Amino acid sequence: NIRRDGYLKFLNTWQDRDVIKVLSGVRRSGKSTLLAMFQQDLKAQGVQAENIIAINFEFMEFEELTDYRKLHDYVLSKVDKSKKNYVFLDEIQHVTNFEKVVDYLYVRDYIDLYITGSNAFFLSGELATLLTGRYIEQHVLPLSFQEFKQWHIENNPIIQQLSNRDLYAMYTRSSFPYTLAMTSQQETYDYLQ
Repeated sequence: NIRRDGYLKFLNTWQDRDVIKVLSGVRRSGKSTLLAMFQQDLKAQGVQAENIIAINFEFMEFEELTDYRKLHDYVLSKVDKSKKNYVFLDEIQHVTNFEKVVDYLYVRDYIDLYITGSNAFFLSGELATLLTGRYIEQHVLPLSFQEFKQWHIENNPIIQQLSNRDLYAMYTRSSFPYTLAMTSQQETYDYLQ
């Protein structure tokens, strides 16, 4: 995984501040991976694992929690009210009436709330309308050329010998993080299709 320091700086800057932290972006741009990296950073700061509640609504095991009442009850059953708890709700648009549970959790001073969602949902105006004044949003883009180049320099000795022009030509074929796992141009093409 590429450590995307600009986005992690955003999360660190707003950590423990009284706003909902929102990562939005196209699918597969790296939002979930960023949350996982930030959770590791929290643990490195001394936050206990039991004070980190992470729910990815694309996983079947959390399907029942797409009812906002059940999600609310689940999160409150997991938090320690005597400590700061970091709650991560990944792909929140899968939760019916998500704005209600986000509001209910946001008002609790022992919860620091982070959510992600796809651009298609958030750009529809739902986020601005429902959570006005209570959130700070960061749009997550696919890899920058610098991130793409960094990954190849660290992980692919043969490609290290390519010029910036050749690397850039590779980059323009896809800047989505998962394409770095592809072993051929055909695989990359098939994945993007």
